[in-house]
Amino acid sequence: MENFNRLNDLYFKKLLGDKKRKNLTLSFLNGILNKDDKNCFTDITFLDKNNEPLTLDGKLSKLDIRADLNDGTQVDIEVQVCPFKLMAERSLYYWSKMYSEQLEKGAEYKKLKKAIAINLLAFDYLEDEQDWHNIYNLLNVKSHKKLTDHIEIHFLELPKFTLKDMRKIRTSEAWIAYFSGKYSKEELEEIAMTTPAIKEAVEFEDTFLQDKIERRAYEQREKAIRDYYSYMSAFKEEGLQQGLQEGIQQGLYQQAIQTAKNMLKDKVDIKLISKYTNLSIEEINKIKVE
Repeated sequence: MENFNRLNDLYFKKLLGDKKRKNLTLSFLNGILNKDDKNCFTDITFLDKNNEPLTLDGKLSKLDIRADLNDGTQVDIEVQVCPFKLMAERSLYYWSKMYSEQLEKGAEYKKLKKAIAINLLAFDYLEDEQDWHNIYNLLNVKSHKKLTDHIEIHFLELPKFTLKDMRKIRTSEAWIAYFSGKYSKEELEEIAMTTPAIKEAVEFEDTFLQDKIERRAYEQREKAIRDYYSYMSAFKEEGLQQGLQEGIQQGLYQQAIQTAKNMLKDKVDIKLISKYTNLSIEEINKIKVE
């Protein structure tokens, strides 16, 4: 399918949020978190929130996949399609909930495990950063030493991604190339030769699109996103027009006040001033007092 959106929330969750394909999720996570064969995650348990949005609301383009990894690490994968200025604050909020929910009442702090938030963004967010992958920890502002390794927040900005050498591609780059939509089926097949998980993802994509029910649900979600952009664009344009009109009106009002002042200085009759400036008698008397 041409222009298939792999960040569509329904598709993304079926691809990486289903225990049937947890090997793909582990491939994605181990790649993004730069794990090698010795320290890679080997198993994952999904904490299904069943949060697939059906209406045009605040969760239109947000999807989270929550999971526990085999060493107890908590991970949250967020997908954001529509630009959102407070992405850092929201990511930190969800990270804090994920971290705090580990402990039951009265439990000891030593039971807390590392929590990782991964934000997959379809827009440029970090204006001062050139790299597509940026990682944030809790550091000392002077020595830059970590206070703890329990917090880790990733931002993956798809528009900034460019594949430099397909022959030396890393697993993380292969996945970002897949989700970016910048590469053809032929190029993805070449990438799949070095990253088998991508081959499986492409095969699942074909199966997904051949299912009439799944494809219909996908198309409905895409329509909702297009409608959202249309509504926002219309509201923005209307707001600009309204602001321009208000600016003109404000300028005319200030001009009328100045005209009234000049006419008062020349001792013109108040009723005549009102006629030529469209100001009320009350407004002109107020100007006269001032």
